[in-house]
Amino acid sequence: MADPELQLVARRIRAYPDFPIPGVLFRDISPLLKDPNSFRASINLLANHLKKTHGGKIDYIAGLDSRGFLFGPSLAQELGLGFLLIRKQGKLPGPTVSISYALEYGKAELEIQKDALEPGQKVVIVDDLLATGV
Repeated sequence: MADPELQLVARRIRAYPDFPIPGVLFRDISPLLKDPNSFRASINLLANHLKKTHGGKIDYIAGLDSRGFLFGPSLAQELGLGFLLIRKQGKLPGPTVSISYALEYGKAELEIQKDALEPGQKVVIVDDLLATGV
């Protein structure tokens, strides 16, 4: 890991094995959020990755409730894009579209406002990290 920004970010993420249940490796981002330099580095890394992989072909950044709200708006600002909310069921006003999905230790349902997107628009969905459990 030669990239100094990547090293800075990696040093600020703690791992907790078997949390919240056995078999799940929980990555705690609290130290990253506490340190403005690390947080800025994480946004820079994500923005550079998206520019490289998607160029200018992204219309919006969307964040999953709730940790996606921590990274998504800053990433959208860095890229000059708008930000969309994806929330837990029942948290958004007006007509919504929902989807249910399975987690490694449960189930969840997410919603977005029905008029948030137009057909064909490209969205990058941001959460804090990928699950590393079972």
